[in-house]
Amino acid sequence: MHNVIIIGSGPAGLTAAIYTARANLKPIVIEGLNTDHQPGGQLMITTDVENYPGFAERITGPELMQRFRDQAARFGTEFKTEDVTKVDLAGNPKRIWVDSESEPLLAHAVIVATGAVAKYTGATGEKELQNFGVSACATCDGTLFRQEHVMVVGGGDTAMEESLYLANIVKSVTVVHRRESLRASKIMQERALKHPNIKFLWNKEVAEIVGVEEKRVRGVKLRDTRSGEVTDVPIGGVFVAIGHVPSTQLFTGQLDMHDNGYLKTVAGTSKTNLEGVYACGDVQDHVYRQAVTAAGTGCMAALDAERWLSACRV
Repeated sequence: MHNVIIIGSGPAGLTAAIYTARANLKPIVIEGLNTDHQPGGQLMITTDVENYPGFAERITGPELMQRFRDQAARFGTEFKTEDVTKVDLAGNPKRIWVDSESEPLLAHAVIVATGAVAKYTGATGEKELQNFGVSACATCDGTLFRQEHVMVVGGGDTAMEESLYLANIVKSVTVVHRRESLRASKIMQERALKHPNIKFLWNKEVAEIVGVEEKRVRGVKLRDTRSGEVTDVPIGGVFVAIGHVPSTQLFTGQLDMHDNGYLKTVAGTSKTNLEGVYACGDVQDHVYRQAVTAAGTGCMAALDAERWLSACRV
């Protein structure tokens, strides 16, 4: 029987581990294994991090997450590098099954920090050029493209927010949308359409991102969604802004979710609808999605779990 099991090992999960370990709760972190849920979360595919407080010099995403992990380990966190296959979170103890064991792990409290995965277009060359000019986070990577003309793919609020952010940093922004009208809110549309550094290409979809051999984005082949005609556009960076998918499939039918699949938490806390179960990071945050905000909610989850365990005298 364990005091607390943390599912996920991005900034939220590892911050929760640091706090619960320092509280002598001897947490276990199930850090993931496969491509979508690899140890370290989304920062593992981020080259340089320049906006995490405390690092005057840029640091790579993998290095930052290794520091998180080392700190959690120093206080006694135990790690299991595998995937969770099934959970039963009702009642006490909570039961969690992992790949390598037939019997479930048992815990009084569970912290869910499984994060979210960015949606990509699936275009040729896109996967190979992730981290080499293809990004899903303008606020994370935008400053790396100051001298470039960049492209934003999408037509919703996220795409407009990314475009407006980038427009004040890079040489120019080209928004590519597969329809001839945006899905974004009116105010976001107006801001983007009026911005002098943003132009739009309508009824286009990304067919291929060029530059795989050079390991650097050199251009994009766009396909017209009406005629099928393909055109070449020279570009130095591609930001995909077509949404994220929260990693909540394991918890369907057990934890309450919003219509978009993100976990619901009680306002101002990390508490879910089940006693002793807490959620933090991108799995419950579809607004900010930053490493620093994820770490903050990881701290909240750890403190909420610690107080609950203490009140229950577990």
